[in-house]
Amino acid sequence: MNSKRSLVRRAAAVTAAGAAALVLAACGGNGDSSAGHDGHTSKSPSASASADQGRHNAADIAFAEGMIPHHRQAVEMADLAPDRAQSPEVKKLAEDIKKAQDPEIKTLSGWLTSWGEDVPAEGAMDHSMHGGMEGMMSTEEMDKLKSSSGTAFDTAFMELMVKHHEGAVAMAKAEQADGAYAPAKKMAGDIITSQTAEITRMNKLLGKN
Repeated sequence: MNSKRSLVRRAAAVTAAGAAALVLAACGGNGDSSAGHDGHTSKSPSASASADQGRHNAADIAFAEGMIPHHRQAVEMADLAPDRAQSPEVKKLAEDIKKAQDPEIKTLSGWLTSWGEDVPAEGAMDHSMHGGMEGMMSTEEMDKLKSSSGTAFDTAFMELMVKHHEGAVAMAKAEQADGAYAPAKKMAGDIITSQTAEITRMNKLLGKN
């Protein structure tokens, strides 16, 4: 009897221990797989998404640093048109240029700030500093434009702005080729589209196509 009771107790103990082990294994397994699952589905994508959004390189910085003074000069030129231009088309063109490029200056400045970079100083520009930049007007060219009016202004404005736009398009193409920051590459694409269309528009007004 005693041996039978002992066997029964041992069997019960083994069964209980086995059941407990199964429960613990199940709990541990669920916890581990859940943690691993959560780690991959909730943390990794959001982290990689923000990393993608914030990823930029030297080409993106150069694009923003160069396009800000480039756009500022275009806006400066456009600001001359209301009082000096004779052609309604030139006045409308200048208005469109300012409307497009003012917001882009703000966006570009915001990117540089978020990247910890300095925004090019505002105010009166020393045009000679930007002489090597694609399409930028020299001090002499800007002075000549400011001193003209009527049809002479219209012609000078469009000829200079075609050159200016061509420079911006070249800078935008470089950003699309070498940049990494998706919003900057998108802006570059918008600049290429809009300014290429404006070049065609100005050349047509100048009788060049």
